[in-house]
Amino acid sequence: MPKIIGASLHEHREQTRRRLFEALSTLMNERGFDAITLADIAAAAGVGRTAVYNHFPDKEALLLGFITHETEQYAAGLQASLDDIDDPVDQLRAYVRAQASLTRVYHVAPGPELRSVLSRGAQQRVREHVLVVEQILRRILAAGIASGAFPDQDLDTTVPLVNACLTGRGLPDGGPEREHAIAQTEAFVLRAVGARAAVPV
Repeated sequence: MPKIIGASLHEHREQTRRRLFEALSTLMNERGFDAITLADIAAAAGVGRTAVYNHFPDKEALLLGFITHETEQYAAGLQASLDDIDDPVDQLRAYVRAQASLTRVYHVAPGPELRSVLSRGAQQRVREHVLVVEQILRRILAAGIASGAFPDQDLDTTVPLVNACLTGRGLPDGGPEREHAIAQTEAFVLRAVGARAAVPV
């Protein structure tokens, strides 16, 4: 019988999943998703291969579980930080900075982009998790429009455009160059949504 990790079966399951997610994240950074196997992930997590199948039927399901976990953790933390900010313009600034600092583990190379190695159904589920974060931006912009901080606009168009801007460009790794790039991105987004406030540059 396999050794139980933690004080209960529930804790064992949670810790095993956490180990699998950490192993998947590390191996994707090193080799890319397409170049790793479930056996590789199990070995890196320090669990038996059969233990993986107790949680996920295949590698794609493990990836989707990982993305779900990461997105839920990120969205909850982002929303908690925004709850302390009343002004929609300042909320948008915080959103931009949070997105800029996000390490998108499951989007990175080496290897092909995930969309080229995932099934159509899995790609749709990944898209659903992106929508969780987009809803936060939609609420910020809607509140800004209601308060007069932003002009009226079609959020079905604006929200994806803003997120494409934030996810589609690389930033310097650190130092003043990174802070400057983030500040410029913040200023650009505020101008793009028509923020009626002073925009620092």
